Amino acid sequence: MGIDYTKRPAAQPAQPPQSGQAAPVSLSKVTLTKSAPTVSLTKQGSSTGILRVNLNWNAKPGGGGGGLFKRSAPTLDLDLGCLYEFTDGSKGVVQALGNAFQASPRGVAEPVIRLDGDDRSGTNAEGENLLINLGYANQIKRVLVFALIYQGAANWAAADGVVTLYPATGPQVEVRLDETRDGARICGIALLESNNGELSVRREVNYIDGSQSALDRAYGWGMNWAPGRK
Repeated sequence: MGIDYTKRPAAQPAQPPQSGQAAPVSLSKVTLTKSAPTVSLTKQGSSTGILRVNLNWNAKPGGGGGGLFKRSAPTLDLDLGCLYEFTDGSKGVVQALGNAFQASPRGVAEPVIRLDGDDRSGTNAEGENLLINLGYANQIKRVLVFALIYQGAANWAAADGVVTLYPATGPQVEVRLDETRDGARICGIALLESNNGELSVRREVNYIDGSQSALDRAYGWGMNWAPGRK
C-alpha cells in the first residue's frame, strides 16, 4: 500500500510491551530472542556508518531442499520495508509499494533510509536490504522494520524468514521469525530507537492481521494510507 502524506492529528505512540533483558553480545553475532530482546548499538560501538538491514527467506517452501538460499521458482514473495519517524516530526514508509524507496529528514539532501530494490523473483541470494545512514542517528527517532507477504499464502513457518542487521562495526544482530502465526500478512520485526543519544534495537516479531495501516495503528504512527501497487 502506498502512503497518503495528508496531515491529520498524530495518534499518541503505542507502548509495546517492555519485557526481558538486554541480549548478550558476542564478538560476531547477537541473536535477539523473546527472553533477551534488546541490544544497544551505541554500547557495542555500532552506532555509526551505514547499517544494512537484510531480509532473507525460503521463497519455495516444500520445494525439495528449500533453505534460505535455494529459492528458484518462488511461491512466496516477501517485501522488506519500514515505518520511520525523524526527530523533526516527519514520518512515513520506505517500501517497494508506491515506489517509496527512500526517505530523509527535512533539509537533508541524501537518503538517510534507502531500500536497495525489490526481489520479486526470489532468486537473489542477498535478499532485500534497507540501508540506514547512522551518520544522521541524532535525527532518527524510531524505525520499525517489517516484512509483508506480498504474494503467496500467509505461511510464515514455511517462509523461514530471518532479518540480520549488519553495522559498519561491531557484531551482527539477528532476528529470526521463529514464532510464526499463519494467516497474518505483515510482521513487525525489529524496532530501532534513539533515546537520549543511545541507539538500540528491540526484537518485535509481532504478526498483525491486515496490512501496513494495521501495523501503523498497532504502533501509533498516526498516518493516513491509500491503496498502492508495485
